[in-house]
Amino acid sequence: MAKRESSFKNMALALFVITAVAGLAMAVVFSVTEEPILASQKAKINNAIKMVIPEFDTMTVTTLLPETGTDSIRFYNLMKGAENSGYAVETYTDKGYSGRFTLMVGFTPDGSISNIEVLEHKETPGLGTKMAMPFFKDQFKGLKLADLPGEQLKVKKDGGTVDAITAATISSRGFCDAVNRAYSTYKTGKQ
Repeated sequence: MAKRESSFKNMALALFVITAVAGLAMAVVFSVTEEPILASQKAKINNAIKMVIPEFDTMTVTTLLPETGTDSIRFYNLMKGAENSGYAVETYTDKGYSGRFTLMVGFTPDGSISNIEVLEHKETPGLGTKMAMPFFKDQFKGLKLADLPGEQLKVKKDGGTVDAITAATISSRGFCDAVNRAYSTYKTGKQ
């Protein structure tokens, strides 16, 4: 077999074939994995809602825009029979040490925080990741932001009431920002 001469035309053709095969393979993988990934994400959200407001039969979902920015926040009105059992807010902040993280914040009908679950983050292992630990997030249980100055959570270093995670003050501030955003959404959504 004769050796082909290396020319621009042959190299471009080979590159095109390789790119087309790789693109087709990626499309097949995407179509196969898209539905399981979406189902997994939905299950994760539903489990987080059950962690923050455990007693409910039905839920109504509303997507709201925050006062600033273009990202939406989901507001879940949770009912047990004809009684309101609480509200869950899927919120986020971009003020984490490693960027965006998302939380699910539960509010009782009277506006107290019932529980908080961390949904997703990229914080520093061993430092910012401690925000998902009970010793940090449990300090928010039972808090009523309406009773705080300016209806805002802040770390003690900034004159607030929240004990920051040692060596992870930025992550702690971000956590407070996400909860404040959830509270703002709660006030808007329950009306």
